[in-house]
Amino acid sequence: MRAWQVRAKGEPEEVLHRITLDPPHPGPGQIRIGVTAAGIGLPDVLMCRHTYPLTPPVPFVPGQEVSGVVTAVGEGVDSPMIGSRVMAVTSFQEGHGSFAEECLAPASSAFPVPEGLTDVEAAGFWIPHLTGWIGLVDRGCLAAGEWLAVLGAGGGSGIAAVQLGHALGARVIAVVGDEDRGSFCRSLGAEETLNHRQGPLAPALRQLTAGHGVDVLYDPVGGSSAEDAAGALARFGRWLAVGFASGAWPEVHTHQLVWANASLVGVLAAGNSRAELDEIHTRLSTLIAEGRLHNAVTEQVPFDDLPGALQRMADRRVVGKMVMVP
Repeated sequence: MRAWQVRAKGEPEEVLHRITLDPPHPGPGQIRIGVTAAGIGLPDVLMCRHTYPLTPPVPFVPGQEVSGVVTAVGEGVDSPMIGSRVMAVTSFQEGHGSFAEECLAPASSAFPVPEGLTDVEAAGFWIPHLTGWIGLVDRGCLAAGEWLAVLGAGGGSGIAAVQLGHALGARVIAVVGDEDRGSFCRSLGAEETLNHRQGPLAPALRQLTAGHGVDVLYDPVGGSSAEDAAGALARFGRWLAVGFASGAWPEVHTHQLVWANASLVGVLAAGNSRAELDEIHTRLSTLIAEGRLHNAVTEQVPFDDLPGALQRMADRRVVGKMVMVP
């Protein structure tokens, strides 16, 4: 099979190599998936740079997100899964990611593709929307009518939070870097957009909310931008620490939280039981069926163009969600 393999530490265009491998054999509890589409995310860039916490030893095939058809199962997995159309989180930690024609995934991470999603849409759906649900619903307790500010709103994690927040009845402010990203986020349901390059965020967020402040801050960015935005937290506000796309976690000023009776809340899409994940899958599938979550894939990338696509993501030149189609 064709595969892209990382063999050293560096930028995607430098360290990704196209090679031919034998299809991987699923171990206990694993499935093998014939890849029809693979979501492209910032963690894949960070794995090339060896700055992602779950980066496997070289050489490895990256790619966290996948949709496709189950072609083989390992010990302990029901054989009727073979032939099923699924979306899954891959076994990328073991070096068997989705930037190949076949990959491995834990059977426990695979779910039926919801009705209404194509394989391309499904490949980039599960991780961002699962994280968004855990953050906004389970951890952030977002209520209809509340103000939700989404940092990095033009990226994969951000667009999921914008759509989901809008579907849940929140008033969404998309924080972006330019008007193209702002227009895209407004098409997904953002009520307001804010360009973080045009000045301090906290006073601008307070102005947009008529002085109320932000009830929930969805933060996959971290760094100084998050520290700035946190200054706009409303009374009883929740700052959801999701990621560090900026390259650094924010420094938290405790007195700032105390003055607002606000909370810093960690968000990690891991550790949930299968029953909890099935419930989230059902709720998200319902939103898709009702037309409240839509396709946010902005680009389909051919297999041979993957290194360049990842490099554009590394260079912050991507709007929306890219998916590789082998």
